[in-house]
Amino acid sequence: MTISMERPAAVVTATPRLPEISRMAGVGTAVSDTSFTQSEVLELLDIDNPKIRSVFLNSAITRRHLTLPPADESGRRAPEPQGDLLDKHKRLAVEMGARALESCLKNAGAGLSDLRHLCCVTSTGFLTPGLSALIIRELGIDPHCSRSDIVGMGCNAGLNALGVVSGWSAAHPGELAVVLCSEACSAAYALDGTMRTAVVNSLFGDGAAALALVAGGGEAAPAGPRILKFASLIITDALDAMRYDWDRAQDRFSFFLDPQIPYVVGAHAEIVVDRLLAGTGLRRSEIGHWLVHSGGKKVIDAVMVNLGLSRHDVRHTIGVLRDYGNVSSASFLFSYERLLAEEVARPGDYGVLMTMGPGSTIETALVQW
Repeated sequence: MTISMERPAAVVTATPRLPEISRMAGVGTAVSDTSFTQSEVLELLDIDNPKIRSVFLNSAITRRHLTLPPADESGRRAPEPQGDLLDKHKRLAVEMGARALESCLKNAGAGLSDLRHLCCVTSTGFLTPGLSALIIRELGIDPHCSRSDIVGMGCNAGLNALGVVSGWSAAHPGELAVVLCSEACSAAYALDGTMRTAVVNSLFGDGAAALALVAGGGEAAPAGPRILKFASLIITDALDAMRYDWDRAQDRFSFFLDPQIPYVVGAHAEIVVDRLLAGTGLRRSEIGHWLVHSGGKKVIDAVMVNLGLSRHDVRHTIGVLRDYGNVSSASFLFSYERLLAEEVARPGDYGVLMTMGPGSTIETALVQW
């Protein structure tokens, strides 16, 4: 059976003007200092198992930013104890997060003194006080700045945060808020040579991304897209299919991905997108821009097939996976930054943001330029 990937011609319909929750005012990204090709990672970790090598080399990833443990006298890179990984997470999350935030504010035409709410997202380590407090101290942000932290929600958490901060923004019109996703995925690696960890180690990379939000403003409102609506779906039957929990054999935390998760996500993508568009008068064919989480080649393929999308529709998702790997909650904002750089979005265009993660959860948002 051949599945057509061509999208039907757009049907022009009279759509109601949806009320704006908030507006996307600027974006910025950052990565860690060192990057490696998949072949280089295999050699550095001395992986010779053909099945594990195949996982790395067939991942559709060319290069990722990683912070690997230093080599010992024999040239081998030993697994880091959990305490060292937590230290790594703190250092990388603050460093990348600070750079992404400053880049975002510059893109929004704002400065640190303009920031009124900072929401930090991470799932690659646990910090108390949270990442928001550390970033505020690191950059000398006004200590009266409102803040929040979203921890442990995984790759979908960027859109969870966007929903929460859009609500804060709507309640504080004209004030600047930022969602900052900082994921030090190198701090969540288990270098034990098993197939379970190989799937994770072949996929994730270090990265941070920040998105500025402003509500209201009338004619002075930023030129970015209007956030119109959110829709979520938690697939409770697949609650354990993606998880980060304690591995007693390794005496540390370890991430697990069920091999069936791409198909589970793909099978439910249509359900949540239809819910997102319900009541808007919009059809899927009228969505001009799709920004989907770079969850992995099989995940992207499954979403494409089930939503009838072309490779062009998800070109930025594919490109981010190729150049950075899966940077967890920050991935969709890397794609958004690339879309803006293309300068192809026009006033009136609609876009759908989609992220997937533990739960198993699919999060979506509808925006309009």
